[in-house]
Amino acid sequence: MAVSKIYSAQATLLSAQIIDIEVDLSRGFHSFSVVGLADKSVDESKDRVSAAIKNSGWKSPKNKNQKIIVSLAPADIKKEGPIFDLPIALGYLLASEEIDAETENRIFLGELSLDGDLRPIKGALPITQKAKKEGFKEIFLPLENAEEASNISGIKVYGAKTLLDVVRHINTKRMDLEKCTDEKKVFIAHVEIPIFKSKKKKAKGREVEIDFADIKGQESAKRGLEIAASGGHNVIMYGPPGTGKTMLARAFTHLLPELSFDEKLEVTSIYSIGGMLASGLIEHPPFRSPHHTASYVSLVGGGANLKPGEVTLAHKGVLFLDEFAEFDKRVLESLRQPLEDREITISRAKGSVKYPAHFILIATMNPCPCGNYGVKGKECICSAQNIERYRRKLSGPIVDRIDIWVEVSKVEHERLTDSRDLHEKTEKIKPRVGKARKMQEKRYKGLKIKTNAQLGPKDLVKYLKLSPVVKDILNASAKQLDLSARSYHRIIKLARTIADMESEPEISEKHILEALQYRPKRYQSF
Repeated sequence: MAVSKIYSAQATLLSAQIIDIEVDLSRGFHSFSVVGLADKSVDESKDRVSAAIKNSGWKSPKNKNQKIIVSLAPADIKKEGPIFDLPIALGYLLASEEIDAETENRIFLGELSLDGDLRPIKGALPITQKAKKEGFKEIFLPLENAEEASNISGIKVYGAKTLLDVVRHINTKRMDLEKCTDEKKVFIAHVEIPIFKSKKKKAKGREVEIDFADIKGQESAKRGLEIAASGGHNVIMYGPPGTGKTMLARAFTHLLPELSFDEKLEVTSIYSIGGMLASGLIEHPPFRSPHHTASYVSLVGGGANLKPGEVTLAHKGVLFLDEFAEFDKRVLESLRQPLEDREITISRAKGSVKYPAHFILIATMNPCPCGNYGVKGKECICSAQNIERYRRKLSGPIVDRIDIWVEVSKVEHERLTDSRDLHEKTEKIKPRVGKARKMQEKRYKGLKIKTNAQLGPKDLVKYLKLSPVVKDILNASAKQLDLSARSYHRIIKLARTIADMESEPEISEKHILEALQYRPKRYQSF
């Protein structure tokens, strides 16, 4: 009887924690206990592990007169999920001297089925990142997670199908056939598990589902969305139903530049921990579109396990909120922090966590609950009280955080049958967005800032200089419109983006005037 030590890890929120697993065997009446602040799913691993070991060819731990203690360290961190099944099983086999293996620079992850097969886990990518950072050379995990983990270079990734596959690969001790209950499953020779190598593949171009050329008219809205994509600005499109607001929002995501490799890893890690990753890296900016009945927790995150919400799942992409004013007011107010700080802090009795939430907000709304207020040829059936209540769903702080307000009005029926060739296609607009983005990257080189929308008040003074003439126009307009300090700064940033789109080194009067046009006009209550 002996003690073995093996290494594993678990995903903790959006990071990972290395877990040391020690297994001690001693003589006595049979018992199997797991210590180290383990939850129910971890505690149940002793039954899964016992069955997997038996069905892989060894004698079940339950059929031996021995006391088994599994310790998960650090003991003050809660251990959750079935991810420790594989390392616990290997730890037992090492402690019982059934096998012999080097485990110092290796890390093991995986849930075991009763017959010894490995099942996929959550959080493989951030765990692999952590393992590499901590100096581990090899990681063993379920085959289904191997491609995901292989995106991290500098560490060998082994994807195995069964417990027996892993043992065959790492074991350096020849098996004694007489000790095995099933000779057919006994391994005789060392077997190599294929290594999944890191490959930085070039992202494939996305198929454009909705092209800007498919949307008839709405030139002002298209212009506003191009500016938003160029500078990372938030947009609200308002107008009657059926005018193309949703189509415009869905076409918008194809204007955004592709994610960098580091951004792909960051976004993929979020989806990996949430168990929402199909396979490989997420190559393109995510597009999240929660329904207007979505709850507060589903949008901002939280719950029993402090899971990330839609604002985090939209990180580095687009959060599309259709029927914006129909969302619960508490949900709308929760957007204040992510729209300003590009992160969300969730505080609960269990603890506090800070999640990234850097997205572009694209929202749509009707002029009133029925959608016909002020529409030529349509009769609004809403009472004045209902209209006022509808508009008041958006508070001043939320309105201030929206850079671009564009009206999407009714299109003449004659234009609906226009040829696609008469309208500018997405493939022609996207290069202009990329050109403007490159100007910003060059301007803010060495900073964490990539777009004009990210500029803070200090950065704004340093990088965005205004001529006296431009400043006079802006100040006069700000007084007339009674703009807040936040709106004032956002107009300057928006004007800088418009100038970047024209490759202009300085902000001119026309840039400021166009930026001012995107402040809300129709809804005076705003």
